[in-house]
Amino acid sequence: MTEKRSGVAHYEDVDQDYLKNRKLKKSAGWILLWAMGVGAVISGDYSGWNGGLNEGGFWGLAIATALMAVMYTCMVFTIAELSAAFPHAGGFFSFTRSAFGPTGGFICGLTDAIEYILTPAVIVFFIGGYMKELFPSINPMVWWFVYYAFFVAINIYGVELTLKVSLVVTAIAAGVLFFFYGSVLFSGEFSTDKLFNIPPVEGHSANGLPFGWYGVFSAIPFGIWFFLAIEQLPLAAEETHNVARDMPKALIWGIMTLLLLAFCTLILNTGTGGGAIAIGKSNAPLADGFKSVFGTGGTANLLIVISLTGLIASFHAIVFAYGRVLFALSRAGYIPRWISLTGKNHTPYVALIVGALIGLACTILINYIGENTAVGAALLNMAVFGAVLSYIMVMFSYIKIRLTRPTLARPYKSPLGIPGALVGAVLSIVAVCATLANKDYRTAVMGVAIFVFVGILYFIFYSRYHLVAQSPEEEEALLLEAENELSQSTQ
Repeated sequence: MTEKRSGVAHYEDVDQDYLKNRKLKKSAGWILLWAMGVGAVISGDYSGWNGGLNEGGFWGLAIATALMAVMYTCMVFTIAELSAAFPHAGGFFSFTRSAFGPTGGFICGLTDAIEYILTPAVIVFFIGGYMKELFPSINPMVWWFVYYAFFVAINIYGVELTLKVSLVVTAIAAGVLFFFYGSVLFSGEFSTDKLFNIPPVEGHSANGLPFGWYGVFSAIPFGIWFFLAIEQLPLAAEETHNVARDMPKALIWGIMTLLLLAFCTLILNTGTGGGAIAIGKSNAPLADGFKSVFGTGGTANLLIVISLTGLIASFHAIVFAYGRVLFALSRAGYIPRWISLTGKNHTPYVALIVGALIGLACTILINYIGENTAVGAALLNMAVFGAVLSYIMVMFSYIKIRLTRPTLARPYKSPLGIPGALVGAVLSIVAVCATLANKDYRTAVMGVAIFVFVGILYFIFYSRYHLVAQSPEEEEALLLEAENELSQSTQ
């Protein structure tokens, strides 16, 4: 192997067999991408979001959700432009690599990996909560293993099956939500009084902000849960037929769908059953909502079973995501190269298995050392912390690329441009701070920060010496750097 350098990084040339054994297959159009994007997020309408009621009350969570809706809208337009310009499987990692070099790319890729590995761990915990409603005698941990094994197997089998399954379960999950909304409205179960039944702390009003403006701040991670993971779509770039056309379309329609679902769920689910005070403490808020409308008989149990499709849709889609980000980091040499092997089905089977083992370990560990009722919220805050760190980096990557590469081919341009990216970056910084607001989850979040620090040490002392020059993200960046050096030398 020959070696080349770029800043702190050392690159090795590899033969064609290396890339041949790490090849993905094009299978996606915009509708399948839309389903994957919405499916990745839709579990946020089933569980997780409701913890924000305990932090900020109804209005506190509503304001936090509105702020995060602005942040995600800005980000979606930003990454729509970037994904059309950099159609690689690395997603955020490839965008940041192009803007801030190998070190920036690795840090963003690592935070992305944390988000996508921990998010299924959160979801599978909530799946266990729903399954316990149906089978009280079975330990929820059993369901964690069953769901991971089944959906990792589907993802390994092939991307076409993965995308088709995602389309079906996402359609069902969205249908369940709209059925729930209609049932609540027509049954007369909804009451605005239930939205405000959380007792306020001294000096605040239950009908306003029961925990004050600080409650809005601490509810932000839960507002994020309505939208988190829509940004995974660029990870499917190398498996998309026409990235420049399909990726922006899927992202924009996806965020429009999620905005509608988020505010319908927040209002209608909170206003059912025991109201905000009860829904805020539930591990299965939609199931409790159905029980309030249909009682505890067979109909409610059937609807709870159907409600699992929302959690399954997100779990399935984000298993796909962590497989791709680990694949891209590994193919480029940032993490061990054997993780990016794809096999005969052209799916990153090693990355899928490795990510599942890490996610399961995190869920079991947090469950073992913490209070059971706080496990989902702790994991959620860990996942959000990793996610918003990557958001900050990608917003500033967009701004830098816009300023330093004005002639870059951009098949799609964000209508919000640099101002939109700046707004998104500021809100992302606020969101990072919000993940540290609740001392109950601070230790778990700091554990993520320590992991990022250890990962940076791994990059500094090992992986930066073993990067792969022919991986798509690195090859394009190295070519650009060579062109810039040549341009400067002739001036």
